Amino acid sequence: MADKINILLANPRGFCAGVDRAIQIVEEALMQYGKPIYVRHEVVHNQYVINDLKTKGAIFIEDLNDVPKGAHVIFSAHGISKAIREEAKLRELISIDATCPLVSKVHVEVNKMLNQNMDIIMIGHQDHPEVEGTMGQIEEHHTNRKMYLIETIEDVSSLVVDHPDKLAYVTQTTLSMDDTRAMIDALKIKYPNIQGPKSDDICYATQNRQDAVKEITGLCDLIIIVGSHNSSNSNRLKELALREGVESYMIDHEDSLQPSWLLNKKNIGISAGASAPEISVKNILNKIEALTKATITELPGIKESIIFKLPKI
Repeated sequence: MADKINILLANPRGFCAGVDRAIQIVEEALMQYGKPIYVRHEVVHNQYVINDLKTKGAIFIEDLNDVPKGAHVIFSAHGISKAIREEAKLRELISIDATCPLVSKVHVEVNKMLNQNMDIIMIGHQDHPEVEGTMGQIEEHHTNRKMYLIETIEDVSSLVVDHPDKLAYVTQTTLSMDDTRAMIDALKIKYPNIQGPKSDDICYATQNRQDAVKEITGLCDLIIIVGSHNSSNSNRLKELALREGVESYMIDHEDSLQPSWLLNKKNIGISAGASAPEISVKNILNKIEALTKATITELPGIKESIIFKLPKI
């Protein structure tokens, strides 16, 4: 290992307003109604957070049949389909919606587009709960309307749509801005009349964290992203660093840090996805300091002041 390692902490990093809000919703529901509180899907994609909420009395389920009739159920920050919302009503569950307001904004856009008789192309990752929720905004009364999912720029080439002149697009909120931009440009070339949302769907926190990692890639010979394997925005941060030619790893626990990664490294950048708590960053820093001498520098960055109000609980 180098005699001394410089650690550069990217800013902003970690929790965004939507994640903060979702966690507060679960904790507030537990305070008001007691244990247990059922949550459909992981409320945010971070194992530390999920384990903490489980100890407080949250029960995470995927199937609403696992929730007793008449019980409270919280919908995760990623959003849900209209079918899931209707199923909860039929089961007489008391729903509390923790969907991030920025995801809800995309749902509103989709419904406006469908009501204007447009087909919609969604740029996102198959099987991600946000994509399932957004694609699930289409209903039976949207006669002859379709939603298409694309994941790569190659998908644009192979895509065949029914109504090329009545077409719009939306994106998953946690994607790589660079990848999304390339796909949108390709869609506009293939479908000149395609319409997009009034404002970019990539959320402010995703953009800010990606910009912050870009800032440090030229300064570091290793970048560690703090985040869980199923966190979309954390994965995009790691991919961004790798694309910039910097060795990069993503971990959500200090025990996953490999001492070999630090060999011959002088400057290590650390950031965290929008669902990763600062305690995980601190624990990883402590592990590095236990292995080698390190100087830690907090880098300047955009100050985020957005706060989302809690719903009625």
